[in-house]
Amino acid sequence: MLVDSFGRTATDLRVSLTDRCNLRCTYCMPPEGLDWLPKPELLTDDEVVRLVRLGVQRLGITEVRYTGGEPLLRRGIADIVRRTAELSPRPQISVTTNGIGLARLAAPLADAGLDRVNVSLDTLDAEVFKRLAHRDRLADVLAGLAAARAAGLLPVKVNAVLMRGVNDHEAVPLLRYCLDQGYQLRFIEQMPLDAQHGWTRENMITADEILDRLGAAFTLEPDEPAERGSAPAETFVVDGGPARVGVIGSVTRPFCGACDRVRLTADGQIRNCLFATEESNLRDAVRAGASDEDLAGRWRQAVWTKRAGHGIDDPSFLQPARPMSAIGG
Repeated sequence: MLVDSFGRTATDLRVSLTDRCNLRCTYCMPPEGLDWLPKPELLTDDEVVRLVRLGVQRLGITEVRYTGGEPLLRRGIADIVRRTAELSPRPQISVTTNGIGLARLAAPLADAGLDRVNVSLDTLDAEVFKRLAHRDRLADVLAGLAAARAAGLLPVKVNAVLMRGVNDHEAVPLLRYCLDQGYQLRFIEQMPLDAQHGWTRENMITADEILDRLGAAFTLEPDEPAERGSAPAETFVVDGGPARVGVIGSVTRPFCGACDRVRLTADGQIRNCLFATEESNLRDAVRAGASDEDLAGRWRQAVWTKRAGHGIDDPSFLQPARPMSAIGG
């Protein structure tokens, strides 16, 4: 098992398939994009599947989520999902995506064994979308959501980040839209993971602010019967139910004490925390002929050194050198 020195066990593996993205969201990267990883530095499909198999069959991983960048840009994603679904024991398999291309790929991914999707949707206003993402693709994202629902990738989860003075007035419309469409909405506090290092706490819309905005239009009750466990979202029953909304207060309401996640970057680095400043290189070990036992030992050691928390409130906090697109969500 992947246990750290504080007794937490990592069972949720986030695997980045690429650092590339076809949007340029302002809280992630500059309009001109970033210097992408050269292809030889990326894990091959076979290397991805080998490390996922190792995690599932030898290290206790029970859930695999493919991320990016934008994972749908990875040509072999459907085959990677299929090979993951063939593992025994079979993990839960999900994808976090911006939704571009999902209208085309939702059915093939479902056929390959994908269980569900998380789709980023920060606005319902086409002009705001263009200002945020520097691309006119809102219609494609909405079409992708509908395709995921039609393909049975349920529950379809929607992730929204509110930014002060940009889209913070859309909390209520976003929830109303998701309730109407049958999607599960989760608001996420903006985190210091942008490539420009422009994040400030003062500009962040907090979980409390989100709940205040929603409370002006809906009756929200804490989802008391639900065991949150390691789930990042606090959930609330909307207008008596059964619908629910989630709020992920990564900054102001951290859940580090119950974290069960570990990350594998597109270039084969193990990160034991989203905000880790150190990585463990499995790619080079794989290419040097390391055995599964050796790789498992390296992976266990990487997780063992996980810190107690992300430390954003600590004066010594340093934002990771890699932005979110290069880490994987």
